[in-house]
Amino acid sequence: MDVDRYGTAHTNADQRALAPFEDATHAVLAHRPNAGAALEAAIAFDPALVSAHALKGFACLTLAREELFPAARSAAQAAREAQRDKGDVTAAEAALVDALALGIDGRFGAAADRLHAFVATDPHALLHLKLAQSLRFMVGDVAGMLADTRAILPAWDETRPGFGYLLGCHAFALEETGEFAAAETAGRRAVALAPDDAWGLHSVAHVYEMRGRTADGIGWIEAARPVWTGCNNFAFHMAWHLALFHLEAGDDARVLHLYDTEVRPRPTDDFRDMANAVSLLWRLELEGVAVGDRWEALAEVARRRRRDTTLAFAALHNLIALVAAGDNASARELAAAMAEKAREETDQGDTIRAVGLDLAGVIVSFGSVPREAAALVALAPRLQNLGGSHAQRDVFVRTLARAAADRGDRAALDRVLAARRRLKCDDRFVADLAACLDRRPGLLIHG
Repeated sequence: MDVDRYGTAHTNADQRALAPFEDATHAVLAHRPNAGAALEAAIAFDPALVSAHALKGFACLTLAREELFPAARSAAQAAREAQRDKGDVTAAEAALVDALALGIDGRFGAAADRLHAFVATDPHALLHLKLAQSLRFMVGDVAGMLADTRAILPAWDETRPGFGYLLGCHAFALEETGEFAAAETAGRRAVALAPDDAWGLHSVAHVYEMRGRTADGIGWIEAARPVWTGCNNFAFHMAWHLALFHLEAGDDARVLHLYDTEVRPRPTDDFRDMANAVSLLWRLELEGVAVGDRWEALAEVARRRRRDTTLAFAALHNLIALVAAGDNASARELAAAMAEKAREETDQGDTIRAVGLDLAGVIVSFGSVPREAAALVALAPRLQNLGGSHAQRDVFVRTLARAAADRGDRAALDRVLAARRRLKCDDRFVADLAACLDRRPGLLIHG
């Protein structure tokens, strides 16, 4: 048995394969662009390296694109064949293969639980922890994210490779559960220990976003440009955070410049890139800022994905793009696909039943058919189920709030914003909505 630098135990590995597998693990931890090439190099040295095949499968799975599921299944099959070739595989390898199978079956939460069950027995298995965090993030299980990191932190110290990346995961989980001071401390320490820890870096940015510390956020992200510009497409997400701070500062021209040059510099269809772009343009639209013809490029991507409901979070962003571009037919087709998905007994089927269908209805009818106040109010506290972060889901909260304001319903608006205030402080958007209602007192509904 060989244990690599980041704690993954391998069965009878070709020694030449360990270094590139460690490189791949580092790329996953630090959101670097070389994970795929490193995995291919590891497999070239050891075609029966179980963990490398499993990690390839996870890479396909977490991209949440229906056309990549065959590749994920192929990687899972290769991992199982490698298991048979190796014989008595390590518990670390078995956990990866088992969790991948659960994820492919649409059970992301169960996959995360399987990984954590192994981490509970081997708290230094950092790759397993990182993958579990990613899966829990996708299903909105922030309590599980924090429980996982808290459980293993006592087994770590600064002498162990990767401690900074673990702290970055812990910082984000703290932030998402509202422990902002502790999150900032952990995130700053993470970056001090691992200067390329983009996740820890962005965890601190989340703290500043939620607490309204706009100048601090701009300064923090700009100072770290040499770090995050070397990331994979996570660089686009960091630019998105920077744009949010400038939006709050009222610098719309800077926001649009960031959109064109750093948030959406090329027309990818990665759901995370689409979420960045769609949510930023929608925020601008809700604040009355003209965005020109930028919606059409996003709608072109969304049209190609109008039957893809792999991830509700992604589908809802695609839906916004279609509605914003005026493609109502494609929007209705995507909403119908979501209704079909809701019949599945999977994590995402459950999510769409619980919140996705109702939110899709709000989005499809936005600006035309007023929604009942009760529907708007009921949705706000359920958005956590969609996955993503509070900052990302705020685009949906803003949509609900704007819909309530457009009804002239102050009571509904106050209740939507009350759910928002549990973690995020009021901002310019809230002030503008209140001012809008104050200017139309004849339309106000008080309950």
